[in-house]
Amino acid sequence: MLKIQNSRSEIETALDYIETEFKKLKISRRDYTATLLTAEEAIVCLMEHAPKEAQIEILFRRRFGNVNLLIAAAGEEFDITETPAFPGGADTDEENTDMEHAIRGLILRARSDTFQYRNKAHRNTIRISVKSSDRIQLYLTLGALLLSAVLGTLFKIILPSEAQNTLDTCLLDPVRTVFLNALKMIIGPVVFFSIVSCLSQFDDLRDLGKIGAKVMGMYLLTTLLAVLVGCGVFTVLSPGNTVLTGMVTDAADATIATAEATEISILDTIINIVPDNFVQPFLDADMLQIIFMAILCGAAVGMIGDYSKLLKSFFDACNALFLKITTLIVKVIPLAVLCSMTSLVMLTGNDTLLAIAGFFGTFIAALAVMVCIYALLVLVIGRLNPLHFLKKHAPVMLTNFSLASSNAAMPFNIRSCTNLGIPSKICSFSIPLGATLNMDGSCIYMAVAGLFLAKVFGVDLGPSKLFSMIFSIIVLSIGAPGIPGSGLVCLSVLLVQIGVPAEALSLIMGIDSILGMFRVAVNSTGDVAVSLIVAKTEKMLDIDKYRAD
Repeated sequence: MLKIQNSRSEIETALDYIETEFKKLKISRRDYTATLLTAEEAIVCLMEHAPKEAQIEILFRRRFGNVNLLIAAAGEEFDITETPAFPGGADTDEENTDMEHAIRGLILRARSDTFQYRNKAHRNTIRISVKSSDRIQLYLTLGALLLSAVLGTLFKIILPSEAQNTLDTCLLDPVRTVFLNALKMIIGPVVFFSIVSCLSQFDDLRDLGKIGAKVMGMYLLTTLLAVLVGCGVFTVLSPGNTVLTGMVTDAADATIATAEATEISILDTIINIVPDNFVQPFLDADMLQIIFMAILCGAAVGMIGDYSKLLKSFFDACNALFLKITTLIVKVIPLAVLCSMTSLVMLTGNDTLLAIAGFFGTFIAALAVMVCIYALLVLVIGRLNPLHFLKKHAPVMLTNFSLASSNAAMPFNIRSCTNLGIPSKICSFSIPLGATLNMDGSCIYMAVAGLFLAKVFGVDLGPSKLFSMIFSIIVLSIGAPGIPGSGLVCLSVLLVQIGVPAEALSLIMGIDSILGMFRVAVNSTGDVAVSLIVAKTEKMLDIDKYRAD
């Protein structure tokens, strides 16, 4: 902390102290200059409204990766953007007073989103945000995960099953449902406006075609690699034995019935891309149809003459609005995680977890290998240090893990792309597309689960059947139906194709919700990795922002 006297001659001392502290923080030059300018004007403001004998206190406060600059002094409350003249006796040039105050007001108004002013007990305090971090949300979410494990285990031990179900029905499930409903509410608008806003930035749509081809090519590559990784890791670890067949129940009957009534094919997927009205895709949360309409609108915005500029501003404003709504919803993620994971731990039987521990471990190992492959692709194709990518995206992976929904993860992936220096021209297009088409975690899940259940039931998969399974997984990942539990539905279809009884699904249904969380974390990581690689190869990546801590 630094304390200075209420005198203009002390301002230089204060700025030297602030500059010295700034150098330790490794912030960008632009942020450094803007924050220093704001701090100087804030100090002058407090001096003008403090008694002559008062001291000005300057303090840097660091918490969970956030850094704030606090400037405080005794004084009465005032309007910080409308400062009166410096009181008599101050060493100012009266001819420049009005101009000085006008400039100060402009600076503080322009930077109003980075500082907060308050007066408490006749003491004025200005807090300036120097460096923001996602670590607070990360720590809160990790804390919620740990607490949920403790609470879930405790409730499982001390509460009878009826009380557990009542607690889940009356408290835990409603909180989780409200949170997920809030996310579902904004998914459609976020996807639509982000893509339209993205496409309206292209002066030549041929540039979009080039970027779109790269994005789709990379998504197909990672999808194929994911299936191969799932098969490869299973071959190495080879979990499962025929003893587990005795645990098969009829719990999967409803899912099997849904799978039998569901047609999944590339042709159906292509035909259903085009909706028959503009509103229904938003009501059904059909992402492919919303993406199609967004691409159509985005391409048309630049073709309507005088109205183009007006519409571009409108779509940009709507995009900013729904992304801001997303940031507000994000703040309750720790509470949603606490309720969701407590319910999961409390209601999932230990016998189910132990019986298929080998399958679970193999699945997690395959996901870890896939994340390493993303890092390798970033290194080899993008020619970037993958450690920056993994470090910056790790908090978002945890958030997406808790969401257990690729669609709900889209806003957070877009924000992760922004933090990595990926321009909105790319991520506003690639992330919504990837959330629909790029399901690497789901491909690994189907590959490992298919091979695991085939081994349990003694089904021999020769080269031709294995090739057929790989092709089917790719088709299923692209044309997965937009219905709850679509992962299990797709797996049910796959099992029938490779000759495994669909009832085998009941073996892994108990932990599918846990597996779904891991799938989403990897799905989203693949989307961001592809966006990063495309941005780098198109020379549109902000390298300084990517490398910044």
